[in-house]
Amino acid sequence: MISSNHFGVIIIFGPPGSGKGTQANLLADKFKFYHLETSRLLEAKFEEASEKDEVIQINGERFSVQKEKEAWEKGQLCSPPFVTWIVQEKVKQLAKDHWGIIFSGTPRTVYEAQKLLPLLEELYESNITVLRMRLSFEASLWRNSHRRICSLMRHPIIYNEETKSLTMCPLDGSNLIKRGHLDDPETIKVRWGEFKNRTLPILDYFKAQGIKIKEINAEQSVETVFKDILKKLEFNDSN
Repeated sequence: MISSNHFGVIIIFGPPGSGKGTQANLLADKFKFYHLETSRLLEAKFEEASEKDEVIQINGERFSVQKEKEAWEKGQLCSPPFVTWIVQEKVKQLAKDHWGIIFSGTPRTVYEAQKLLPLLEELYESNITVLRMRLSFEASLWRNSHRRICSLMRHPIIYNEETKSLTMCPLDGSNLIKRGHLDDPETIKVRWGEFKNRTLPILDYFKAQGIKIKEINAEQSVETVFKDILKKLEFNDSN
């Protein structure tokens, strides 16, 4: 059971376009958790990198930030040790500040899961919930190719009859933009293949570690999905 202001971890797991970020934002607001988005951490790292390539050494191995950025722009997953290092540093900081965490899109490989789960169990006393968002490839392709985000806070804007003509974010007033090559059909196909081949096997690892997986039908409306998630979490608002 999850309660307001609870110190724990929720991992939202699903393919591109399954609404991980949208639902994570809603849950973070309701539970007062921190929404940790790996994509934002990576974007920030790539943006701060100077024109001169930065090289990071992790466990004796060297990683070029520029090469990681190039892989990311093609829809490929970045090197697991590189991603894991960035995420672990952020997790340690958040746990120290006593934040509950909601992950959307992390971990992305079995390697990352094997490195991240023990740390989460140590810092959060095994209080970990995994939500699996189920979405078809066809729905993923359509959603991602129509995806828009705001240029300021990166809010995802659901594409429908009411929002398709919007040019500015209704939440912060910034311009709505597309993520360019990241959400073009060919890149989406690559991202789907990466999810199927490298991310989906994480579920078997979670199950082997005794982590319960709660299934969510992500084909529904945002509101319905959110209600389903709260039921699966057995949400208890103690306020």
